[in-house]
Amino acid sequence: MITLQPLGRDGYDRVAHIAVTPQQEPFCGTIAGHFQADEPGCDFHLIARDGRPVGFFKIDRDYAARYDFAAPDELGLRGVMVDAREQGQGSGKAAMRALGPYVARRYPQARALVLTVNEANPLARAVYLAAGFRDTGALHHGGQIGPQHILRLPLRG
Repeated sequence: MITLQPLGRDGYDRVAHIAVTPQQEPFCGTIAGHFQADEPGCDFHLIARDGRPVGFFKIDRDYAARYDFAAPDELGLRGVMVDAREQGQGSGKAAMRALGPYVARRYPQARALVLTVNEANPLARAVYLAAGFRDTGALHHGGQIGPQHILRLPLRG
């Protein structure tokens, strides 16, 4: 069973083993990099399968201050990663399906969750769309690897 749970900044040891393939790293970073980044507006969360951490993501409460395509009552989803050994087993898909209700409960003030996904990462885009994210039709051109689709998941009416 896949569950999502908050992860404190002191929880590095719980997720230090999580690593994506070298080809995926440019899109989502590394666990060490996320923990080293000075981003007080980001909250850490883990993805667990049967209680065992298999993935990680950040909720960025300051996303609208960073990106002009996000509204003040929208949060950002960043740094989503599922351990390479866990990929292909449905964990990422299940986590993204659970994400909307999870975030809505934890951040009741938020109207939507916004993310960017690189054009060169169609598999991740498909997972997000299948989980209920909607492609805005706009592209963000500020990424390091090229244009990124802007996706939005409504959290409340």
